Amino acid sequence: MDGNFLQEQIKNIGYLGVWGIVFAESGLMIGFFLPGDSLLVTAGFIASQGYLNVWVLVFGCFVCAVLGDNVGYFTGHRWGRKLFTQEDSRFFKKRYLQETESFYQKHGQKTIILARFMPVVRTFAPIIAGTAAMQYKTFMFYNLIGGFIWTFGLVLFGYFLGRVVPDVDRYLLPIILVIIFISLAPAIWHLIEPRLKSRK
Repeated sequence: MDGNFLQEQIKNIGYLGVWGIVFAESGLMIGFFLPGDSLLVTAGFIASQGYLNVWVLVFGCFVCAVLGDNVGYFTGHRWGRKLFTQEDSRFFKKRYLQETESFYQKHGQKTIILARFMPVVRTFAPIIAGTAAMQYKTFMFYNLIGGFIWTFGLVLFGYFLGRVVPDVDRYLLPIILVIIFISLAPAIWHLIEPRLKSRK
């Protein structure tokens, strides 16, 4: 995504637009394609140039990220659990959900935090947590931690880059691409690791 284009769009949509995108990507299934990481870093940079108040921006992003994950959790909890009552078919196996539930009981805490930094995964992680009946208090605790690290970390990273590095907007696109690559790296590794092990 072109850095200048994203900057102009953020200037046009303002606080409410940025917050709406963060909310949608965090908890609505239709939001999985939205540019969360690059949006936050660029919005932080825009704030460093005086177009937005960084503290209003980042606090709103944090609230919307947490609320979005809550919507995802209750969506999964309300409708996802009905999948447990379905009979097995060619494309659906009940054991997949049972294995997911077991996984979240063992590893759900770190999944909720790490998913924040993984495109697509961050949209579906709270939905799966609700479907797998992860205890809400546990989910909410790690939701707050993950939401805080993600929003404050990336927004303030972009803000301080804009304040410290001269003409950083010239390098914003490469910086965003590096961030996207780092975000996708765990998912890529997860896909190739079994293949590497099978070759041994």
